[in-house]
Amino acid sequence: MGSLNTFSKLVAVTLLTLSHSSFATVGEAASEAIGFSYPNGARYAISLSFDDARSSQVDVGLPILDKHGVKGTFYINPQFAKERLAGWKAAVKNGHELGNHTSSHLCTGNFEWLRKDNLGLEQVDLAWLKRDIESTTQFMKQQLEVTPRSFAYPCGNTFVGRGVEVQSYVPLVAELFKTGRTWLDETGNNPTYTDFAQLAGNRMDGMSFSEIKEMLDLLKEENKWIILAGHDVGEKGLYTVDKEALNALIVYLKDPKNGYWLATVDEVATYIEKHR
Repeated sequence: MGSLNTFSKLVAVTLLTLSHSSFATVGEAASEAIGFSYPNGARYAISLSFDDARSSQVDVGLPILDKHGVKGTFYINPQFAKERLAGWKAAVKNGHELGNHTSSHLCTGNFEWLRKDNLGLEQVDLAWLKRDIESTTQFMKQQLEVTPRSFAYPCGNTFVGRGVEVQSYVPLVAELFKTGRTWLDETGNNPTYTDFAQLAGNRMDGMSFSEIKEMLDLLKEENKWIILAGHDVGEKGLYTVDKEALNALIVYLKDPKNGYWLATVDEVATYIEKHR
C-alpha cells in the first residue's frame, strides 16, 4: 500500500508539472502578443487612412493633419486625384503616404451606382483587375512621383468572378504591394498575427469623437494596430469624416498618456515586420 501511495504521488507530481509546462507555453504565447511594444513605449498603434483622393481631403483633411504634425495614408483614385493634383503633390512633400485604390473603383455589382461600364467584380477576372490596379500605379509614378506600397480594396471586396469561378485577389495585392487594407471590419490587427495583405480597416465616417473613442476602446486590446478609414472630410455624413471629430481624435491620440503611436500604414507595417 505504501508503494502504491508513493507511485500515486509521483504520477500526480508528474501530471502537475506537465500541466504547468503546458500552461506556461500558452502563457508565453499570449504574453508574446500582449507584450508587443511600439516606439516610445506606446501600447497601441493607429493609422488614419482616407479613400479615393477626394477634394475635401486636400481642402479640409490635410490642413487638419498638417496643423497637428501627423501623417495620414491616402488611397488614390486617379479620377479624383486629378481635381487637386497640386494638393496631392504638396501632401507627398509633407510626408503623407499615398497608396493605390484602383482606377475603376470596381466593387460588387450589387452597388448599382458603383458599376463601371455596367461591370461589377463578379464580371471581371484577375487579369482585368491587375491592369486596372497597375494603371493607377503608373498615374502615381508619372503625376505624383510616388511608387505606392499600400493598397485599399474598394468597398472592402477582395474577389472577382461568380460562384465556382470566384477567385480572391488578395494574392495579387500581396504580389504588388506591401499592404492591403479592407473596410468595415470588426477587429483591430494583432501585430504578431495579422496578414499585411488583408489588414482590417474600421470606419470613422459619420461618427462623433466620443463614438470613435468608444470604438477604439473596444478594438485596442492586446496591443492591436487599428486602421481607421474614411472618405470625405467636413460635416458628419454617411461617407464623411466630421472635421471636428477628426481634430479632437488627433489631439487625443497624440497625448502620450493614452498610449497610441500614430503613424502611416506603411510605417507601422514596416515596424511590425521588423520586430515581430
